[in-house]
Amino acid sequence: MTKVRFAAAALLTLVVAMGAVACGGSDNSSEDLLGSIEDKGTLTVSTDPAYPPQSSLNKKTGKYEGFDIDVATEIAKRLGVGIAWQAPAWDTITAGNWNGRWDASVGSMTITPERAKVLDFSQPYYYTPAAIAVYKDNTTIHGASDLNGKKIGVCGACTYDLYLQNKLEIAQDESGKPVKISSVVKDPTIVTSDTDSTSLDALSLGDGRRLDAVISAQPTIQAAIDAGKPLKIVGQPLYFEPLAVAIDKSSSLDPTTLVTKVSDIVQEMHSDGTLSKLSKKWYGADLTVKATQ
Repeated sequence: MTKVRFAAAALLTLVVAMGAVACGGSDNSSEDLLGSIEDKGTLTVSTDPAYPPQSSLNKKTGKYEGFDIDVATEIAKRLGVGIAWQAPAWDTITAGNWNGRWDASVGSMTITPERAKVLDFSQPYYYTPAAIAVYKDNTTIHGASDLNGKKIGVCGACTYDLYLQNKLEIAQDESGKPVKISSVVKDPTIVTSDTDSTSLDALSLGDGRRLDAVISAQPTIQAAIDAGKPLKIVGQPLYFEPLAVAIDKSSSLDPTTLVTKVSDIVQEMHSDGTLSKLSKKWYGADLTVKATQ
């Protein structure tokens, strides 16, 4: 996803432009996405509920819950509006061209140059390590070097898929330039699924039965383990991902002031400790500080 899930060249241009754009709402709601949201009083956010503890549907309450849900709700609160949800497929979110069906994605999306062609990003609101999961009884895979030639499950079109194809670039250095994340895994058999959770379910059937390993965000794997999946995390993180709020570049209403305002709110939430508090609530650790690669 992971979703997995510090800016590409397009984002750097956006960040430079942010300084010249007012932080408040717009008086031109007919032309401005932020003004339209303020007028209707609702921020519509896309989420993928297949990624606990980032986002999941509580069957007892019928409500979404998780770190991303809390972050999105706080953003809406600070915008002074209510919140509504949509749950489209992940590849639909990352493809852009949302046609106004939702206003923003708060879904742990990694900033990549490819995505930045169709989406604008806020500054990152947290960072997650990409990790390796194996079946609990596995004794042969201890880290990335043991994955050569193995059947590895990943979410299709996610950063972990690109990593195994040795095509992953993420916005990682302070200049905003994309950085190539070179895969150390040789000749993997890549088995894609609709979500990381589906891959983890397949791995849970037994060691090597369908998969030898899964690569996903460490919190997603840990949540599956905590829920009783017979899995374990092995080795060191493969890389760290900057995760940000995304907004559709092709919106019929100008998205610039919304991106700016949301990025300002994310910075406020970093500064006042809100993001740190929410991270500790859902992950038991502060993932809001950029980790050393």
